[in-house]
Amino acid sequence: MAPPDTQLQRPSESSRSARTRARDEQLRAALEPLAPDERPAPLKVAIVVSALMGIAVAVGTATIHDLPTHGGSIPGGIFLFSLLEALAVGMYQQRYWAVVSFEGLVAFQMLVASLALVLASTITAALGCTLALFLGGWLFWTLIRVMGRLQATTLAAAAAPGTQAADGPTVASHTDAGVGDSCDRVA
Repeated sequence: MAPPDTQLQRPSESSRSARTRARDEQLRAALEPLAPDERPAPLKVAIVVSALMGIAVAVGTATIHDLPTHGGSIPGGIFLFSLLEALAVGMYQQRYWAVVSFEGLVAFQMLVASLALVLASTITAALGCTLALFLGGWLFWTLIRVMGRLQATTLAAAAAPGTQAADGPTVASHTDAGVGDSCDRVA
């Protein structure tokens, strides 16, 4: 048997979760899907950053003499170049997986910059780490809304019977199959 004060907290927790669900639904409804050729400024910045970082990795891999003594390898450079360029192309094509993956790289960069800030021995190094944290944080935060709009685009495409979502399978309604009209199913 649960203590009496936990029983009293349950109604407020359920009403709080109901309010949270209602607020989340309102926020989702307010997101307008991206147009096919629309690329918001944060997405453009992410595409350019990813492409330029890939080019920088390729140039660094090709020009650094005796790369293994500097902690690198040619296969590693090729892998990073391919990854960053694939993310840039995926983000240009408005793929959700590419934006999420790039967000993971930005989060990792922010973690490394914060650790480097702790170890910074000069003012210049500390300012560079702080700038990297600020810019990475701005990009991370602004891409969250872009990801929401990409999901809204996918959901809008899924709501239209017989259409193909950008990242998913073709969606057909039950009325197309003669079953009923209460739900949609993935075909």
